[in-house]
Amino acid sequence: MNADLDSERESRQPSRGAIWFNKLTSNGSVSAPVNPGYAASVLVADAELAGQPARYIAVIPDPQNRFPRARNGEVGLVEGWQLARAVQELIDSDRDRDVKTPIVAVIDVASQAYGRREEAYGIHQALAGAAGAYASARLAGHPVIGLIVGKAMSGAFLAHGYQANRLIAIDDPEVMVHAMGKASAARITLRSEEAMEAFAARIAPMAYDIKSYASLGLLWRSLTLQHPGNPPASEVQIVRESLQAAFDSIATDTARDLSGRLGAKNRQASAKVREMLRTQWKEDRAELGADTGMHK
Repeated sequence: MNADLDSERESRQPSRGAIWFNKLTSNGSVSAPVNPGYAASVLVADAELAGQPARYIAVIPDPQNRFPRARNGEVGLVEGWQLARAVQELIDSDRDRDVKTPIVAVIDVASQAYGRREEAYGIHQALAGAAGAYASARLAGHPVIGLIVGKAMSGAFLAHGYQANRLIAIDDPEVMVHAMGKASAARITLRSEEAMEAFAARIAPMAYDIKSYASLGLLWRSLTLQHPGNPPASEVQIVRESLQAAFDSIATDTARDLSGRLGAKNRQASAKVREMLRTQWKEDRAELGADTGMHK
């Protein structure tokens, strides 16, 4: 291996996802061991949350990833299936337990991996597997908390964290949520990035900042920290307390779906569409019963 390349990798700063994963899975100076058998880009560790065991999961950059499109924190084929495995293993191990293990998704994902090999080998299935595992865990009674510490972009966010009972985000310019990066969104809409930013200032769903995202009703809580990229112990404690508060909130909530996200002002159209679909579905079922003599 080229010595200069080795030196570059050693000097590369860890991602925010890796930093927060390490901080949250450590007890003082002792870090919980990373579970073996996973890809280098997927960190899984069992550590404490709210006085009980919890599973922490993060996706981090891997410069040596055999898929070049998944070397900078993207969620690709391997990452999707490994996320699904980390969650499904926990579901299986807790199947007969009354108290389910919490899951904390530490979210800092640049995008899904875009590439011909990814498309050929079914990245849509890998990401769906991850999203489905998180949803299954939530519905099975596992408290699932998503902590957004960096980027939460595109299909990567859908696969890793979006299905959480509660979403917490750090309010910081480096923390962004969107279906598409700015440069890509500008190309696809035939606008400049500056024009996209002006557009986003008026249309909340097109914005990238956390305050706009919160206005959509999707965040449970946002946190303002002074050093989100290199947090001192005091700020790590603030996040720990927020995770515990989210855990306590989930414990008192009988609903395991995500309907609580629809109450925000900027989700009125979503709520209206759902209402109309329910009405139409009932009408169609009634008509079908009348035509065929079937009972509703």
